[in-house]
Amino acid sequence: MSNDNPFAAPSSQGYGAQNVGFDAVPQSASAPSASGEAIKDVTTASFQADVLVESRNQPVLVDFWAPWCGPCKQLTPIIESAVRATGGKVKLAKMNIDEHPSIAGQMGVQSIPAVIAFANGQPIDAFMGAKPENEVTAFIEKVIAAGGGNAVEQEKAAIEDALAQAKAAVQAGDLNGAAQIFSMILQRDPENADALGGMVSVMLDAGQKDQAVAMLDQAPELIKDAAPLASVRARIELEEKVAGLGDPNALTRRIEADGNDHDARFDLAQIHAATGDRAKAADQLLAIMKADREWREDGARKELLTFFEAWGPTDPATIAARRKLSSILFS
Repeated sequence: MSNDNPFAAPSSQGYGAQNVGFDAVPQSASAPSASGEAIKDVTTASFQADVLVESRNQPVLVDFWAPWCGPCKQLTPIIESAVRATGGKVKLAKMNIDEHPSIAGQMGVQSIPAVIAFANGQPIDAFMGAKPENEVTAFIEKVIAAGGGNAVEQEKAAIEDALAQAKAAVQAGDLNGAAQIFSMILQRDPENADALGGMVSVMLDAGQKDQAVAMLDQAPELIKDAAPLASVRARIELEEKVAGLGDPNALTRRIEADGNDHDARFDLAQIHAATGDRAKAADQLLAIMKADREWREDGARKELLTFFEAWGPTDPATIAARRKLSSILFS
């Protein structure tokens, strides 16, 4: 397995020691098979595409055979049936060595039938001679396990791991490291809403608002309304509103002088939200709701829901505030 992990951040950023896990997944892994066929005849010319490249999507068994070979005829229906039974987890490439002898020679095949399994472009296992159904099935199951199953699923799992590491980097304050991982995910999966939302958020944290907005505007059509992007848009709108709200200390003094100064509470809540003090932001709006549910036509509750959208449903501040909101609404 290669060590040049395409998703790992350079060690100079303090995050490269983390193994993101994409070293075994090739660039073509996310693409479907060109043919989609579970069983096909291959030639010397097509071996590269039909076996080496295709094995990056799932393991490929190469069955070296010849028309005059009796044991080959015994093996054929058994191995074909076993391959079809996997539902695409493995494919079978049949190579007639009378017509295409060079590959068999290069692979050191001295007798047939010979079956060699490939995964990620490399031979990983083999057997010679006709085998009964149970042995062929056991061989295929072992190959699937050794090849890691479907490479597309490997890719998805690795992306999830990469996203988790990027989020951990954000929490650790390593914005540069997080940005590198988000960027590399997007190179592999441009329509990954979590990665794009994460990248835009990191850019905002780094003070690169213009670039962040431009990236958001260029989001692929398929994900432009996805929750992670909606969350970042809500954050941008919130920050823009806060810009002209004034001095938080002055707003605090107004509230201390008059606990029913809901305008001051409302503005202070938005400032708290923009500066990251989510619990205080929610508490200010909840205080308005306790005092006057009808203020600004239920404006405090509506604004709190906007906060929830910006923070995300799993944020601790969202969870805590939702509980308090429920107690107010249903008490």
